[in-house]
Amino acid sequence: MAASVPLRIMALGASITYGQGSSEGNGYRAALLDQLTSAGNKVEMVGSRPHGTMRNSMVEGWPGFRIEQVHAKAKESVPQTKPNVLLINVGTNDAVQNRNVSTAGERMEDLIIDLFSMSPRATIILSTLLVNKNQATERNVQSINQQFGALVPKLQDQGRRIILVDMHSLDSGPLVSDLVDDTHPNDVGYKKMAGIWFWGLNNVSDRGWLQQPDPVRA
Repeated sequence: MAASVPLRIMALGASITYGQGSSEGNGYRAALLDQLTSAGNKVEMVGSRPHGTMRNSMVEGWPGFRIEQVHAKAKESVPQTKPNVLLINVGTNDAVQNRNVSTAGERMEDLIIDLFSMSPRATIILSTLLVNKNQATERNVQSINQQFGALVPKLQDQGRRIILVDMHSLDSGPLVSDLVDDTHPNDVGYKKMAGIWFWGLNNVSDRGWLQQPDPVRA
């Protein structure tokens, strides 16, 4: 894809977004950035802090954080950076901690509605949670993924620019064999994630959803 507008991308989430488990701390972001720039896109990664060896390394990833905690961080950073693309992978810690799993979809909806309010030109790509080696956590993961699957069509019916991409897919997502522990991908797993995000970006570009990013104060 070569988008008609520059991409100001925020990777938003917890430790997987941060890149924990990857050899250089880049997670999926470096591979995704390479795919986007190789296709001719102008890309700026935004967030409140850098992480990893990659250039353009800003990220909004907070290891150990649940959905509402990431929401609080987004309230600080999104108004300052005004991304026109948000890549969201969060909820794994809710599953790991077995914390309010049944309301994960509601809390994600609150986060997403707030994101559109804070950055009105944004398009959001929400991902399902990755497979987990721990059986109890995996049951929670599947429950949360079902909630996300129901949420996205609801928001689309409201005219929101949002799609769901499936990181829990045996065909394209990270497998149990691609994890360095119960939860975090290795470099192979992160590369698979990058490919899914890239597919999602192509999808929203084809829909004509990508908008010129809002100006921000220097």
